[in-house]
Order: sequence, then C-alpha cells, then structure tokens
Amino acid sequence: VFGFGRQTRISGFEIRNTSGTGSMIMGKVLLVDDETGFRKSLSKRLKMRSYDVLDVGSGEDAIKVARSDPQVEVVVLDLKMPGMTGDQVLKEIKTYRPAVQVIMLTGHGSLESAMETGRADAFAYLEKPCDIGTLVQAINSAREAKVHAMARHEIPSMARTWRTWLIGSHNSRPGVILLGALLFLGIVLAPAPQRLLTLLGSPKAGTISDINHGYADYRSLSPGQNIADFYGHKYKVGDEVASADGPGKGYTLTPAQAAFRAQAMLATLLVAALFWATGAVPVGITALLVGVGMYFLGVLRPDEVAAAYAKDAVIFIFGVLAIAQAMTKTGLDRRIGVLLLGPVKSLRMVLFLFLPMFAVACSFISEHALVAFLMPLFMMVYASSLRRSRVSEDRALAVMFALALCYVGNSGGPGSPAAGGRNAVMLAILSDYDVAPTFGQWVIYGLPFVPVMALAAGTYFYLVFRKRLKVKDLNVSAIVREAAERLGPMNSLELRAAPVLILLVLLWVTVSDRYGMGGPVILCIVLLNVLRVLRWRDIAGIPWDVVFLYASAAALGKGLAVTGAALFLADSFVSVLPASMQSGTGLAIATSLFTGLTTNFMSDGATVSAIGPITVPMATITQTHPWMIGLATAFASSFAHMLIIGTPNNAIAYALCKDPVTGEQLVTLTDFLKHGAVMLLISFLVLWFWVFLGYWRWIGF
Repeated sequence: VFGFGRQTRISGFEIRNTSGTGSMIMGKVLLVDDETGFRKSLSKRLKMRSYDVLDVGSGEDAIKVARSDPQVEVVVLDLKMPGMTGDQVLKEIKTYRPAVQVIMLTGHGSLESAMETGRADAFAYLEKPCDIGTLVQAINSAREAKVHAMARHEIPSMARTWRTWLIGSHNSRPGVILLGALLFLGIVLAPAPQRLLTLLGSPKAGTISDINHGYADYRSLSPGQNIADFYGHKYKVGDEVASADGPGKGYTLTPAQAAFRAQAMLATLLVAALFWATGAVPVGITALLVGVGMYFLGVLRPDEVAAAYAKDAVIFIFGVLAIAQAMTKTGLDRRIGVLLLGPVKSLRMVLFLFLPMFAVACSFISEHALVAFLMPLFMMVYASSLRRSRVSEDRALAVMFALALCYVGNSGGPGSPAAGGRNAVMLAILSDYDVAPTFGQWVIYGLPFVPVMALAAGTYFYLVFRKRLKVKDLNVSAIVREAAERLGPMNSLELRAAPVLILLVLLWVTVSDRYGMGGPVILCIVLLNVLRVLRWRDIAGIPWDVVFLYASAAALGKGLAVTGAALFLADSFVSVLPASMQSGTGLAIATSLFTGLTTNFMSDGATVSAIGPITVPMATITQTHPWMIGLATAFASSFAHMLIIGTPNNAIAYALCKDPVTGEQLVTLTDFLKHGAVMLLISFLVLWFWVFLGYWRWIGF
C-alpha cells in the first residue's frame, strides 16, 4: 500500500479514516480484474462485509456496467489488463460518470503510474496484495467523497420512492418543477384582469393624474397614445399593419394582446423566483428559461430579447469575476488585505468596526466595485483561517463573510445620490416636479441610516453565527499580514497587474457615468491579457452561470417594464392601501415596504422607475412632501437581500464563495433566502423607526 494510515495523502488524494463498516449502509462496488481467482475471492470477502458487489473481467465490460447501472458508487479497478488498460478505463468511466470514485488496484505499482492515474482523477492508488481492512477503509472514504463530487458536478441523488422523487435534491426537484409549470399556465391562460386592460388601454393625457403615469416609457408616449399601442409599435410585436409614417409595415397591439404578454412576464417572474429560491433546476438553466418565455410568448422580438440580456451590469459582473481571477493569481488580494484589514484583529472588529466603515464607503463609491475587490480577499482569509485552525471546512464562516459583505454593501445605497443608478432615477422623477434635493440634502436625510444599519447587520451575524463557527480565533490582521509576507517582494506579474487595477478604480470613479461600469472593466481585462497577466483560460473558467443569472434578471426587468406588468404590480399595491397609509409617514412606510419586496425580483433601477412615478404624484396630491416618498422609495430599493438576482453584490458574493480546495459552493440560494428575509425585516425596522419615526421628524421637510 502506498502510504495508507489514519490520514494520509496519496499522490494528491486524501483518504480519511472511517470507523469500520458496522455503522454504515453499504453501497454498490464494481470490481474489475482480469485474474478470475483473485477477483472472485475479493468479491466474496467484500460481500461478507455487506457490500453489493459486481465483478467483471475486462475494461470493456466495466464501462458497460458503469454506464448502465447508476447505483455503482465505487469502482475497484486493476491497472494492468489485456485490451483496455486501467488508465483507459478510468478515463472512460469519468467521462460518463464523473462522480463515481475509482480506486486503482494493481500488482505493478509505481510512483509514475500513481501520478498518471491521479491526473485522471482516480480517488486512490493501492498495490496488490492489499489488506482487506485497508481496501474497506478506502471504499468507505470514496463513498463519502462521491457525495461531494455529485454536488460539484450538479448530479441529483437517485430517488427511491415517488415522494423522494418529487422532492428530489438540489438542482433537480421534479415536484417544484411541476408546481412551477402549473402556476405558469394558470397565470398565462387566466382572463386578463380588467384593471390591467384599463392601464394598458388608457390614452396619455399628460397630467399627473394619468393612471399610466408610472409606465417606464411614459415620457415617450405621444399624447393620446396608450401603452399597448406604444409597446407594439416600438418593439415591433403584435399584428403587422400598414405604416402610417410612410412605406413599410408597422405593428399594433390591442390591450388584450398586450395584457397576455404582461401576464406572461408576471408568470415568468413567479416561476423564476420559485426555482431560484428552491434550487429546482440549476440557476443558469432558470436564467435561460426566462428567455424561453420571452421568445416563445412574443414578449419581445429575438434581437430585443438578446439585448435585454446584455445590459451593462451583466458585462460588469462578467468583468469583475475575471478581474477577481487576476487578483488571486497575482497575490494582489493579499497586499490589498494588509491595507484594508490591517487593524481588524477579531470577529467583533470585523462586524462592528470594519462593516460600518465599509457601508459608509459604499455610499460614495460603487458598492459593486468594493464588494468585487473585497470578496476574494475574504475568501483568502477564510482559507487561511481553516489552515490555522486545522479544520477542513467551516461553511458558517464562509456564509457569514459573503452575506455580511454584500448585505452591508447593499445598505450603503441610501447614503448619497452617488451610491447607485436607482438614486439617479429618483432624482430625475423628483426633478419632474421641480423638488429634487441637492447632493448635500440627500446626504443629510440618508447617510445617518447607513452606519446604524451596518451595526444592526453586524449584530445579527454575530448572534446567529458566533456559536456555529469552527474557527474560534479569527485574527484577520495576522492572517492577511502572514499571507502578504509569504509572497515576498512584488514580482513582475504584480507590477504589471497593479497599475491596471488602479486604472480600473479611477475609471469607475471618474467616467462610469459615461462608459458605465462594464466599459472600464472589459478594457482592463484586455490590458491584463496583453500584459500576459490574465490568460483566456482564466477568463473561460469564471462561473458563467452567475453571469447568465444576472443577465436573466436584467431581461426580467425589461420585460416587466415594457409590457406594463410592473405598472400593474405597483398600481395593485397602491390601490389596496388603507386610508391611514395613503399620506404622510404611512405612505412612506407602505411605499418602502412594496419597494423593498419588489426590488428582490427586479433590478433596483427598474423598481424605482416603476414605483416612483406612481407614489411621488400621490405625495403631491395628499400634500405629503415628495422628498419623504421619493427617498423612501429609493432607500428601500437597496434592500435586495433575498435572491442573488437582486443586485450585482449578491451575484458576485455567490459566485466567489466556493471552497478553495474542492470548488464546492459554500453559500447557497437557500442561505440568501433564509438570512436575506431576516435582513430585509431588519432593514425595514431600521428604516421605519430610526429614519421615518426618528431623525426625519427631528430634521423635518
């Protein structure tokens, strides 16, 4: 045996000691060896230990069994056989069944052959004759490793009853998929609500009392034109008609036809949220399903659907994930860590000192950029903490790092108009009524919320996670300093990469209003490649499912806005408000509540665009100061905590929070939903009691 002990590394594999066979349910083992006597004897000995054993005498037969029998968990494979060798069989099995663990067993062992099978992803390498206890130990460890391999390869576990089949497992939940299909058909095929038909069919009169005033393209509507006609004409959907503007064809939609498309988007929103929240299918597949609905139900023409997926925020997320690869590859994340986390020497200092300062910074500098730079750094701290504490995994620590960082980054949004596009949208709406606040006035009303919210978030994570952490001594300062010292002086790779990253930050700060957040980042990716810092292979290895996920969120927002579905949602909410909440602080609370819930499913800018034009006129009509309602709407649009589509911060944290050794996803959609729901409630409480009923009453309007 090559180095088996209680815990031994074998050519890159780690075999963990297990406590025998009595406490475990034995699985199916495939034994492959051309020596019939040896194979039958070993098969009998394994069966005596309660394993379900299949044995074959050739590599060709082994491949057939491995492909056809999904119950096979471990393959014990002879290296030297006539015909196909063990190496060839191993590669074939891994092609068809990547999660199956293969133990190489041979009488012709050598270090070179062990290394070769290691490159082909064998679990372990044993030499014949092998002690049966050692082999059983290896099989048990391999069965444990198979569970993690299935998660990495997104392979669902096998169902044994109808109930377990319906429940399924992560990324494969047939019961939820069937429920989603029924909900989708029920909404799409249901008669259109009369209020929706009225909203889509009412002509623009040009007054604040227009019921369609909250439509995303209201300003582009011609006097007397309704939403259905504008939507069909602009996006070329519906019935073709002779163009009134000259030769060629135009398009027209009736309110009923437009309502069908709006209902399709509402159904798509509901099903996508259901699938993302439950993990019914992989997140990337759900992202593509959004486009499927928009294509085949005629919401937008094919080019427009593609354009809806290709927003600047999507390019930004793609670029940030590639830049994160460069930071980790060069070691710049460790050097940045010394600058940013040098004073942080304990968990309390992370949560109650660093996070409030980080939140205030996010009020004036793009929180997306800050989260993108800090998330790789926190994952480096996570990996180093595990090594220092000698634990293999501490998922609670990783989840706390990722969620605290992105939630506090989100909470910096109310601090100033510079915190995000949603604030610019609200300023534009308030400008229509000639009551827009100045930069300084916005800061006075918004910035006091930020550090208090960050402290509330830090308190929540401290109370929930401190007893769950396996890493008890978290000295972040020492970790980042040790990591930086191990790197030594800056090498040529870092010297080439650092100026590009500095340039990226400068471009984000100075020209993002003109070139967006995506333009500078793809420029810097090109520069890093030209400077031989970032290879195409590095870029191709980013988590593309997260990129598609956020792209689908952008497409959802576009579809909801142009069809009038977003207007219908906002109007429905306002119409059911009790009289006590149709003015003053009550209206501010109601507005923030609806905005905060909606922004978890739409982009923050789209949410403000849909809700602001409805609620700000209500403030004017009810003699409530427009700032109160406008700022309440903008502030609550920062509370996108529950789903990873809510904001780029969530998507970036999700994409980068993976085990550095196994690649396993550490923070899940369920984590976002569970902790995000609590953080959403805390955000509302801080906003209502500290802001609306607190210092706003002292400041006045």
